[in-house]
Amino acid sequence: MFEDKTLVCKDCGQEFVFTAGEQEFFAARGFQNEPGRCKECRAARKSRYDNGAKREMFDAVCAECGKEAKVPFKPRLDKPVYCSECFSKRDQL
Repeated sequence: MFEDKTLVCKDCGQEFVFTAGEQEFFAARGFQNEPGRCKECRAARKSRYDNGAKREMFDAVCAECGKEAKVPFKPRLDKPVYCSECFSKRDQL
Protein backbone atom coordinates (compact mmCIF):
# COMPACT_ATOMS: atom_id res chain seq x y z
CA MET A 1 0.00 0.00 0.00
CA PHE A 2 2.80 2.46 0.89
CA GLU A 3 5.86 3.15 -1.23
CA ASP A 4 9.09 4.96 -0.30
CA LYS A 5 8.91 8.69 -1.08
CA THR A 6 11.74 11.14 -1.57
CA LEU A 7 11.11 14.40 0.27
CA VAL A 8 13.15 17.61 0.60
CA CYS A 9 14.14 18.87 4.05
CA LYS A 10 12.82 22.38 4.68
CA ASP A 11 15.88 23.24 6.82
CA CYS A 12 18.89 21.95 4.89
CA GLY A 13 17.34 21.38 1.45
CA GLN A 14 18.70 17.83 1.19
CA GLU A 15 16.56 14.98 -0.08
CA PHE A 16 15.62 12.21 2.33
CA VAL A 17 13.53 9.05 2.05
CA PHE A 18 10.20 8.75 3.84
CA THR A 19 10.08 4.96 3.88
CA ALA A 20 6.98 2.82 3.46
CA GLY A 21 7.47 1.61 7.05
CA GLU A 22 7.59 5.16 8.36
CA GLN A 23 4.47 6.04 6.37
CA GLU A 24 2.68 3.03 7.84
CA PHE A 25 3.74 4.11 11.35
CA PHE A 26 2.47 7.67 10.70
CA ALA A 27 -0.85 6.34 9.39
CA ALA A 28 -1.30 4.00 12.38
CA ARG A 29 -0.80 6.95 14.74
CA GLY A 30 -3.21 9.14 12.80
CA PHE A 31 -0.52 11.59 11.62
CA GLN A 32 -1.65 13.25 8.42
CA ASN A 33 1.37 15.42 7.58
CA GLU A 34 4.58 14.11 6.06
CA PRO A 35 7.81 14.97 7.88
CA GLY A 36 9.29 18.28 6.76
CA ARG A 37 12.82 17.68 8.04
CA CYS A 38 15.43 14.96 7.57
CA LYS A 39 16.49 12.90 10.61
CA GLU A 40 19.62 14.99 11.19
CA CYS A 41 17.71 18.30 11.16
CA ARG A 42 14.97 16.87 13.40
CA ALA A 43 17.62 15.76 15.90
CA ALA A 44 19.38 19.16 15.75
CA ARG A 45 16.09 20.99 16.24
CA LYS A 46 15.15 18.76 19.16
CA SER A 47 18.50 19.30 20.87
CA ARG A 48 18.12 23.08 20.48
CA TYR A 49 14.59 22.89 21.88
CA ASP A 50 15.71 20.80 24.86
CA ASN A 51 18.94 22.81 25.26
CA GLY A 52 20.61 19.42 25.55
CA ALA A 53 19.09 19.00 29.01
CA LYS A 54 17.50 15.84 30.26
CA ARG A 55 13.78 15.97 30.84
CA GLU A 56 12.65 16.25 34.41
CA MET A 57 10.98 13.01 35.44
CA PHE A 58 8.36 12.64 38.17
CA ASP A 59 7.50 9.67 40.38
CA ALA A 60 4.04 8.17 39.99
CA VAL A 61 2.09 5.01 40.77
CA CYS A 62 0.50 3.19 37.83
CA ALA A 63 -3.31 3.36 37.98
CA GLU A 64 -3.52 -0.05 36.29
CA CYS A 65 -0.98 -2.33 38.03
CA GLY A 66 0.19 -0.24 41.01
CA LYS A 67 3.89 -0.30 40.08
CA GLU A 68 6.17 2.68 40.64
CA ALA A 69 6.72 4.62 37.42
CA LYS A 70 8.64 7.66 36.17
CA VAL A 71 6.78 10.05 33.87
CA PRO A 72 7.89 13.23 32.03
CA PHE A 73 5.06 15.34 33.45
CA LYS A 74 3.80 16.24 36.90
CA PRO A 75 0.95 13.84 37.73
CA ARG A 76 -2.40 15.29 38.73
CA LEU A 77 -4.79 13.67 41.17
CA ASP A 78 -7.75 13.86 38.76
CA LYS A 79 -5.99 12.00 35.90
CA PRO A 80 -4.77 8.37 35.88
CA VAL A 81 -1.08 7.71 35.21
CA TYR A 82 0.21 4.47 33.70
CA CYS A 83 3.60 2.77 33.66
CA SER A 84 5.06 2.30 30.18
CA GLU A 85 3.96 -1.35 30.04
CA CYS A 86 0.32 -0.61 30.92
CA PHE A 87 0.30 2.48 28.70
CA SER A 88 1.44 0.33 25.74
CA LYS A 89 -1.36 -2.16 26.42
CA ARG A 90 -3.96 0.64 26.51
CA ASP A 91 -2.56 2.10 23.26
CA GLN A 92 -3.28 -1.23 21.51
CA LEU A 93 -6.97 -1.28 22.47
